Amino acid sequence: MTSIRLPVPERQLELFTMPRPQHYDTARPGDTLARRVLAAAHVVADPLADNSPWTETAVDFDATLRFREHLWSLGLGVAEVMDTAQRGMGLSWADAKVIAAHSLKAARGRPDAVIYVGVGTDHLPPTEATLDTITRAYLEQIDTIQSLDGRMIVMASRALARSATSPRDFADVYRRILGAADKPVILHWLGPMFDPALDGYWGSKSLSSAMDHCLDVLAENAAKIEGIKISLLDKQLEIDMRRRLPANVRMYTGDDYNYPELIAGDGGHTSDALLGIFDPIAPVASAALKALTRSGESEFRRLLDPTVAMSREIFKAPTWFYKTGVVLIAYLAGHQNHFAMLGGQQSARPVIHLARVFRLGAELGLYPDPDMAAHRFVRVLAVHGIEQ
Repeated sequence: MTSIRLPVPERQLELFTMPRPQHYDTARPGDTLARRVLAAAHVVADPLADNSPWTETAVDFDATLRFREHLWSLGLGVAEVMDTAQRGMGLSWADAKVIAAHSLKAARGRPDAVIYVGVGTDHLPPTEATLDTITRAYLEQIDTIQSLDGRMIVMASRALARSATSPRDFADVYRRILGAADKPVILHWLGPMFDPALDGYWGSKSLSSAMDHCLDVLAENAAKIEGIKISLLDKQLEIDMRRRLPANVRMYTGDDYNYPELIAGDGGHTSDALLGIFDPIAPVASAALKALTRSGESEFRRLLDPTVAMSREIFKAPTWFYKTGVVLIAYLAGHQNHFAMLGGQQSARPVIHLARVFRLGAELGLYPDPDMAAHRFVRVLAVHGIEQ
């Protein structure tokens, strides 16, 4: 088997031998699973575009769509153009619309493909942000996706977090935008650990108070809401909230630290999943959900628990740079032929972190061709001045 010298702390190199790939008994398109599962999918940049990568978007739309096909082939749903796709951190609404149109068209050709598209206010210039313009910005994106017959995830708005002065402001905006939805939507509450600009969302910097205000919005608009995805990296807050949800509203965990426990549930309540980590660990997630459906919690946890170490590494603080680890795994697993990202964010993490992600991915058997993965990571190391 191939061996590679990896950087470790104290400026040392350590020999690592690639394990054999693992075969996972994955779900298939159309399989009924015990939980509703959406993988928040990344986008593939176009590294050959003649542009300024820090300021201009260049997407490889074909490679991006192929990755959605990969997720659907494993029986997973797709959460399209969300924060994992670098919305607000490199992906413009103009390109998000194109990706959404391509993905929704592809999904219509696959009867079992599930897809929800993120809508927000990211095209609104900050200088124009008032509660009324924020509402109209949401409605513009909602109209666009509904014209494509798409289901929607209503993303948290940086503009609303900045402009709202009370919980009532949030309630008024959400009442208006949810009233325009032609199908029940998933709401998306992203905590400040994922995006500092969302601190104080729902009208309070206290997460417990913010939850109370959010639950008021859910109760008032329950007929328009399928579920809520929360990403707070606090399992107890999620457990507490899901016990208080209106009867028809589902909890979608966005906790990339504690997802096995939250999906498994506590005997009375469970969480569905809308997770960025399900992009890089898609085969394991698929196999684990199949096991939960057919065999129960023990086999589910045996498969999924070992992925948490890699997830915690990828999502470590500053958490909003987690996309770098997600794209690295996609490159090493052969889903794209380069390690370039929108906004040049392949440089957002240090090489020590990249080496840990590489090693953890290998130990999980995520690379169908370990030799190719090792060869590709040698290239990544060489860019950082580490020769073999």
